[in-house]
Formats: sequence, C-alpha cells, structure tokens
Amino acid sequence: MKTFTLLLALIYMSSCTSSNPEGFVDLFNGKDFTGWKGTAGMDSYKIQEGILRVNSTDKGQHLLYVGDGNEKFKDFELIVVSKAEPSSNSGIYFHTDGTSRHKAGWLQFGYEVQLNCTEKEKRKTASLYGVQDLATSPVDEMNWFELKVRVKGKRIQVWADGKQVVDYTEPENVERPKNREGRFFNAEGGFIALQAHDTKSVWYFKTIKIRKL
Repeated sequence: MKTFTLLLALIYMSSCTSSNPEGFVDLFNGKDFTGWKGTAGMDSYKIQEGILRVNSTDKGQHLLYVGDGNEKFKDFELIVVSKAEPSSNSGIYFHTDGTSRHKAGWLQFGYEVQLNCTEKEKRKTASLYGVQDLATSPVDEMNWFELKVRVKGKRIQVWADGKQVVDYTEPENVERPKNREGRFFNAEGGFIALQAHDTKSVWYFKTIKIRKL
C-alpha cells in the first residue's frame, strides 16, 4: 500500500512539474496573446496551431511582452525558437520601453538581436544589430532554430543553435550614431519585443521563454 501511495505521489508531482525545469517561464502560451501588446494594434500578429505568426500590415510594428501591464526584464536568459519565410526580416528587442523614434515605427530605446534572411539587409540573423554584426547567418532560417540571449549587467551574449556568436559588454561613456542614440542598457530593464518589420516579411515563433538572473 505504501508503494502504491508513493507511486501516486510521484505521478502527481510529475504532472505538476513545470515544462521549464531550469526555471524558465513561457512568455508565449501558444493559445492567445495574454501578456502581449502591439505598438500599433494587433492586426500584424496571428496564432495558428500554437505558432505565433508575425507579419506587419503596414509599417514597422512591435509586439511587446508587458505581462500584467509593466513586466520589465533587466538581467535574464531568453530562449526563442523561430523560423521565417524566404526573404524576411524581424528582430528581438530588449531593454526597450516601446516608444518609437521614427515615423516608420522603429523603437527608440533598447538593443536588438537581428532576425534576417533577406539579401538586402547585410546584418544577418543573431547579430547584435549595429553593435556586433554578423555578415553570414549561422543558421538556416527556413527551418526551426534556437536563439539564446543572455543579459547580465552590461554584457550581452547570443547563441544560435548552441553556438555562441556574440559577446559584447557595453563600455563606459559609449557613443552611438545619431539614428541609434537610444541603444543603451536601461538601469531598470525593459520590455521584450518582437519586430514586425514590413508587409513582405513573415516570421514564426513557437517558443519564447525567459528566466530572470
């Protein structure tokens, strides 16, 4: 009887165990947009069979994870599993407040990890956009791949399918170009955001999870 009771307890504990045993929390639940907010409405985002589809209906737009309204992340590890349709552009932002710097809709503040399989844009997937750029993509964007972004203090590390491709530490008194003046860490952290770059770019996301450090 004791063995049977112990077995039931183990089954119950297993059923209650998170699918993210390493402490990660899912930001995207595969069902709806709970916790997410678009900078220009929600028309650019669809959920199809548990997959998030991102395709701008107009100019550049962004989908912010705001949690209950103001969920900001400072030090964290973020894992995103995504893929694209041919010749598509997107990006993953962090330490942003969601405000735009340009009429085209680009975000004013924060860093961007690039998602890009177009020929026109030379900054390829997994680049730390405009800071540490990759001339060649480390992945095939037509297939599902994993990006891991780790932010601790003023250090940013990026892995693509397990291979580290970016390691950057923001120096003191760093200066940015005029069109990137807001590319800094925020002492309070910021939102995570997905970019809907343009009407011809389509990106898919099936996993978006994070753990605070």
